[in-house]
Amino acid sequence: MTVERALRLLARAMVLASLGLAHWVSPYWLWLTAFVGLNLFQSAFTNWCPAMAIFQRMGLKSASAAPVPQRS
Repeated sequence: MTVERALRLLARAMVLASLGLAHWVSPYWLWLTAFVGLNLFQSAFTNWCPAMAIFQRMGLKSASAAPVPQRS
């Protein structure tokens, strides 16, 4: 798994969790959804996100550094 794929997976999980929490617990959980969306928006322009640094420290490689799988 690459850093970029892990970042998208984390963002999806956070959005779905916050939507569920907003539905069943409190609508204030929608602020988490807004934060995730804004963070993804800024990372599209800067190519940097705090979660990317964490994933890199965990040993995940960037998509540009990961080997491309060969299809036969």
